[in-house]
Amino acid sequence: MRKIDRDKIPEDDMFEELPDELEGGERVRYTLSKDASLRLDKYLQNRLKGLSRHQIQKLIALEGVKVNNKLPKPSTKLKAGDVVDVMVPPKPASDLNPEPIPMDIIYEDDGFIVVNKQANLIVHPARGRLNGTLLNGLSYHFQNNSTVLNDGTAGSSKLSRVGAEDARPGVIHRLDKNTTGVIVVGKQEEPHWLIAKQFEDRTNLKVYLAVVHGNPDPAGAVIDEPIAKHPTYREAMAIRHDSVSKPSVTIYRVREQYKGYALVEMELKTGRTHQIRVHMQYIGHPLVGDIIYGGEPVGLKELKDPPIAAGSRVSMTFARSKQDGIAIENASKERDDMLMATPALHAAMLGLRHPIKKEDMVFTAKVHEPMRTLIHHLRQQKIDLPVVTKGTHIDLAKATPEPDDFQF
Repeated sequence: MRKIDRDKIPEDDMFEELPDELEGGERVRYTLSKDASLRLDKYLQNRLKGLSRHQIQKLIALEGVKVNNKLPKPSTKLKAGDVVDVMVPPKPASDLNPEPIPMDIIYEDDGFIVVNKQANLIVHPARGRLNGTLLNGLSYHFQNNSTVLNDGTAGSSKLSRVGAEDARPGVIHRLDKNTTGVIVVGKQEEPHWLIAKQFEDRTNLKVYLAVVHGNPDPAGAVIDEPIAKHPTYREAMAIRHDSVSKPSVTIYRVREQYKGYALVEMELKTGRTHQIRVHMQYIGHPLVGDIIYGGEPVGLKELKDPPIAAGSRVSMTFARSKQDGIAIENASKERDDMLMATPALHAAMLGLRHPIKKEDMVFTAKVHEPMRTLIHHLRQQKIDLPVVTKGTHIDLAKATPEPDDFQF
């Protein structure tokens, strides 16, 4: 087996466009001179020292690997003559630069911290984005504030080292850049692992609020549809009934009904990428501002005359191309009356068991801008349709207070 000189590989011969995780990576190519008798992921694990098999599989999922210029599966068997192109991700920065980013801290003790994340904030540094993240803000918080425990003693003021080798110290779970709400970060290794195990075992409670187009069935429903990568668009996921999809279950309950819109509570039973966004689009009620999945930007004009969202066809998987999405996004930025041009999604509640005290805890996060103003405007045009009042989890008075009552 030989490795071709990477300098001779044309730039456009391997990867047309890269996700953020691979930006700045190194392009390499391997040509097999004999049958490897190995799965692709195992073969690359042997070739790319320092990357685990899990990391290799993630690299394949990010479309950072091609075999004979086609996207493969981790289980693809290699044979003589195969050409394997790889975008090797760069080594992440190991140090966090503390930055004075405002933090809405809901709870903190010696083992973990719970934050109500604002919009337009990514959780951890990535390639090419080393600053302006939640972890940069927490690093500054720990550097400039002392944690005082219930017994009056000083507590730990640092991030757990779990994940530090990938520049993600303390990260237990993530929220998308524009998804707001409850996120928990580890400060010590044992609590970190014990809380992460609850996420893995799905024993914790994750409940979101979203503003959607249209007026869903007020009785609510269980959406049980498998999800996988969209077959056409790199940025999107889709409902797929094939071997690569994963079971995905969302329970939704309609909490408030408006003219052309609704406020919906959603309980996650699984945690797939873009799960809520894909599931709600599939039942014909995409999230307001969710341009990728056929939601529309909403301003004062759309409140008066609600549009029929592009993703409103029931049982049809819809996604916009990146080019079309950018055009719609840019057009929304030119408008003075725009209220919401990113997905109206908020992680409103998280329930977990304290890893040390073994007590059940529930954290509720108030909605951030711009979603809280959107809800405020919509409440001026409520309509008389049934809503779910029993079996709900979120206290709307606490999670969605009117703007005058909203304080940090």
